[in-house]
Formats: sequence, C-alpha cells, structure tokens
Amino acid sequence: MANGAAPGTAAAGSAWTASLDSAVLLDCVQEAFLAVDADGVVRGVNRVAQELLGFTSDEVCGRHLDDTLQPEHGGPTASALARLFAQAPRLPVRRNVRFRHRDGHYLPVRAAVSVITAESGPVACVFLTDLSGQASAEERADRNDTFLATLLDSLSVGVGACDDTGKLVVLNRAAREIMGLPGIGPLPTPAEIATSVAFTNGGAEPIPWELTPLPRACRGETVDETVHVRVAGRSPQTFAATARPIVGPDGQRIGAMSVAHDVTAIRRLEQFRACQDTVDGILASSASITEVAPTVLRTVVTTLGWPSAELFLIDERSGALRAAGHWSADDLEDTGFFGHVPIRGQAITGRVWATGQAILLPDIAAYRDRCTEYERERLEVCLTHGVGTVVAVPLRNGSTLLGVLTCYAAEPELHEDQLVVLLSGVAAQLGAYVALHRAEQVARQLSQVQEDFINLVGHELRTPLTSITANSRMLVDDVGLLDEEHRQMVAAIDRNANTLQSIVDALLDLAHLDSGRAGIEAGTVDLAAVAGEAITAARLIAAEAGVRLEAVLPDTVLLPGDAVRLRQVVDDLLINAITYSRAGAPVRVELTVDPATAHLCVADLGIGVPAGEHGRVFDRFYRGTNVRHHGIAGHGLGLSLARTIVHLHQGTIELTDNDPSGTVVRLCLPLGPAE
Repeated sequence: MANGAAPGTAAAGSAWTASLDSAVLLDCVQEAFLAVDADGVVRGVNRVAQELLGFTSDEVCGRHLDDTLQPEHGGPTASALARLFAQAPRLPVRRNVRFRHRDGHYLPVRAAVSVITAESGPVACVFLTDLSGQASAEERADRNDTFLATLLDSLSVGVGACDDTGKLVVLNRAAREIMGLPGIGPLPTPAEIATSVAFTNGGAEPIPWELTPLPRACRGETVDETVHVRVAGRSPQTFAATARPIVGPDGQRIGAMSVAHDVTAIRRLEQFRACQDTVDGILASSASITEVAPTVLRTVVTTLGWPSAELFLIDERSGALRAAGHWSADDLEDTGFFGHVPIRGQAITGRVWATGQAILLPDIAAYRDRCTEYERERLEVCLTHGVGTVVAVPLRNGSTLLGVLTCYAAEPELHEDQLVVLLSGVAAQLGAYVALHRAEQVARQLSQVQEDFINLVGHELRTPLTSITANSRMLVDDVGLLDEEHRQMVAAIDRNANTLQSIVDALLDLAHLDSGRAGIEAGTVDLAAVAGEAITAARLIAAEAGVRLEAVLPDTVLLPGDAVRLRQVVDDLLINAITYSRAGAPVRVELTVDPATAHLCVADLGIGVPAGEHGRVFDRFYRGTNVRHHGIAGHGLGLSLARTIVHLHQGTIELTDNDPSGTVVRLCLPLGPAE
C-alpha cells in the first residue's frame, strides 16, 4: 500500500496489508494503483497514484470512490462495480475513464482492472495509465483544425486545396461563394462544380475543370493567371488566380492549393478609364449628340458587359425628356423597347429626371406590385426582353440637369456602388459635351445676331444718320437766317445727331474688333508722346469743366502697338475722368515703366464707382448706378472699347478706388513684341 500506510484506520490497514502479499512492492511500481472493494470503498493507493491524482492516502482510503475521485465511465459507479465483481475477471479489463483530480479537473486515464480474492473479500485492483498527454495532442489537433477552418473562412479570397488524386480537401467560404455553392456542406465534385459555374480564360467558350488553376497545379504546374467566373443569375466576375503544387518531405507531390482574389472592381475601373478616353475621342470628333449617341452607348455597355443602353435629353424649349439615341447588342429596333417617352417621376428614367439622383434597381420584377400603370407597362416590356436590372444616372452641367443615361442588364451587379460612380463619370462627360455644344450653338446664334446687327447699323442706320447729320450741319451753317427758336431746334438736332453718330461709330468699332474685321496695325509707338498729345487735346474740355490736368510723363516710352488705337484709349480715359470729376478737382496722368511693362494711370477725385460694380463698368452699355442718379450723359461704350483695344495689345486694364474718393484706371502694356 501507499508508503506502507494503513487504509482508513490503522487496524483496518493492518488487516488489508496482511492479506496482500505483494502490496509492499506496489510503491515500487511505475503505474498508479488503486484497490477498491465491492462496496466502492478505496482500500489502498500507491505513491504514483497519489502523485497522479493529487490526493494523499489518508484523503481517499476508507472513503467511497464517489466521495473523492468521482470516476466518469458512462454509467453509475454502483452498477459498474456490481458488474465487475459479478464477472470477477482475472485478466485485466481495460477501459478509458476519467478520475477527478484534487484540484477539480478531470484526468483521462486508461484503467486495467482485475479482481482478486483477499482475506476480507474480493478486491478490484486498478492500474491507471495517464492519457492526458495523448488527449492534449488530440485536442490540440482539433483546435488547430478549428482555427485553420475559421481562418480560411474569414478570408475574403477564395482558397481551395486538393490531394494528390485531385480530390478537393479544402474549400473555404469565399471559394464556395465564388462558385455559387452553399457556405457549408460536403465538398463538391468537379461534376457538381461544372453544373453551377462556368470558367473562362477571357474567351467566349468555357474551359473544363481540368484546365482551371487548381487541377493544373495538382499536375505540377505553377499557375498565375486571370480567370473569369460566371455563375447563373450573377454578373461575371474576374479573379487573379495563383495555384501551386504541395510537395511532401520526400519530394513527392501530395496535392495542390489555389488562391483566387476578386479583381472585378479593379479590372472594371481600368476598363472604364479606357472607356472614358475612348468616349472623349468620340465626342471630340462629333458634330452633335444625336449623331454620336449610339457609338458612345455601344462603348459604355460593351465595357459593362451589358446588352443595351439609352440616352435621354431635356428639350430646351419644351422642357420634356426625349430619347436622343440608343444601342443594343440584340435586335430591339422594332420591338417597342426603345423610343418611349418618359413620364416625370415614373419608372426609373422618369424618377431620375424628377430627383436628379442616380438609381439602380437590381431586380425590377420585385416592383411589380408597387408601380403605376405606365410603370407596369414599361416593366413588362423590359422583362419580356430579358432585362432584370436597370441603372439610370443624371447628365448634368453644374446644377443644371440636362438628361438621363439608362442602362439595361439581365442580371444584378455585385459592385453596385462602383457601377453607379463609373456610369456617373461617363454621364458627366456627356453632360459637359451637351452643355458645350449648346453654349457653342448659343455663341453661334449670338455671333449671327451680332453680324445682323452690324449689317443693320452699317446699312440701315448709318446711311440715314449720315444724311441727317449732313443736313443738320448745313442748317447750322445757315443759322443766321433763322430766328432764335429755330436756331435752338437746329442746334438740338445737330447735337443729338452727333451723339447718335458717335454711338453708332462706337458700336460698329466694337463689333468689327470682336469679329476680327478690324484689328491693330502694329508698329513702334511712343506711349509718352501719345499720352502727351491726348492731354493737350483734352485741356480745353478740362478748362470748361473747371478740372485741372496734371501730368507726370517720361520723355519716351517705346512699345509695339497701334498709335491710333492707343490714342483712342487714352482719349476715352481722360474724357471719363474729366466728366465725372467735380469742378476744381485735379485729374492726374502718370506714366511709369519697369523692365517689361509700361503703366499708365489716370486718377481722379470724382464720384467714383459704387462697391461691387468695378468689374461691370467694362461691360457694354453698363453705367454705374451713381452716374445715372447724377444725370450725367453717356452711352456706356467707352470703357468696353478701351478694354477690347488693350486686350488686342496683350495688355490689361483695371479700375480701383482712389483715396479719399474717385477712381484710378490703370493701363498696363508690354514693352516686348505683341503676339
């Protein structure tokens, strides 16, 4: 017995020790030993058993098994002991059981049990072999398998593996999703895979399972290529596939593994970049949107892999949304599919028209019971022609809605958000094109109006005006023959005829400069001399207005330009400054140069320009609000003409406030050659 100690009490221990001739040797045995009577009371335990189970001899001997060791063996202890002692096996009976350790955990052991007859009755001799090391290895293997399976299922890439015969042994959740298979369940066979998924390498025809990356790697190939996968009811996907053989320690192939990374979004992005470049080229060489729409739509839906698309534009006059073009890979010309008139707020095209927001419907059939009669008719037309998915995006120019681009497909997209963004990019190209062409059309119309205006002024107004002016001057020459009242009438006619003549001349001059009919005659100009002559000519007008002219001019400032046109600009600036100055105030003209530019400033202390109107004073016919309130005459063409002439000299002209009041007009002209 353990340590030669008596089981239970000293007296009982002596009796049992005496009955076991070899008990004294048990402490030398390397296996754990228990002696249990027919009532389940522990009568003996050796040192190895004490160390294994954590109990001392005093803690277990003389007590029932269920009070301390609490064995677990699939049934009640009492019935198990009854069967054991009834059979009284002499040869060991081996069972895997678990005994409670003193610290509370259960210890797996293999028990070899035999029954011997002692002086006090039959005794079960139980030898225990520790199985905790073996159980830990199995548990660790189970944990590793669970960890590996969880890890593989958490990956966003598809992972598959096969053994050396090509049989699938691993297929993670992502790989099952790629193939359209349930997330859990038995591994499929190649025949089962072929029924749910089609593989291609870029061509139209599918390739058999044996030519996909994993079986090829199982045959010893190293595979890195793009694979296209199509599952029924889904749009095609593109994967970057990598497959490698698995080689054992002896150098023999024991299987293969493949990894598939979804690159559909990346490839589509690359394709759309090329698509947008192509669309840019198409638009750049086209004359109208209706002419180019089918070609653009074909480019877009071919990139998408979708069958058809339609473009609608808002009519500028009526405000209605009308079809501007369509394209389809199928023959849908005479089927009623295209050419319908959208209703604002109804069906997907009409809703985008009403909201200005992109809409994607992955399954239009789901809306059968939630639509208007018109929408149901349109829905049935789409379903009849195999359309199940529709996306529509708005065409815009800034905040202005110009139209709607609508694309049709049979199956839903996996990357819906990206699809809407990419189509919106193409729609932005189309919107910019439509806006540009409409602006060009307006510009052409304005140009034609300007041309008509020039003809009108040049022929219909100028000729009678010249006659009026000539006759008024003749009357002025003979004014001595008239009385005072008639002399005033003649003077008013002559004055207003001359004013009207100046307006007509200015308008014609501006129109000819803008249209290119008139330009500058470039030569070398002494700007100082031009400014000096203009100041001399304006002194009489300044004196009559009570305005002082002050000039700070260098001797010579040479630059390329047209002396006549520049004199025209300086004259206008001086007349403006004198006209809007108060009596007694100065008008200062200063000309300076730096290495590249001549700066001519005309500053006055007059009424100035109201805040917010500085940029508008160069517009034709615009006159400041304070000028109108002061009742100062003018036609608002002088600064417009001056700016046009300065721009033709590659110069700039700007207007700023003077201190403490008035205006400073700064004219900057390049000293180098003008383009």
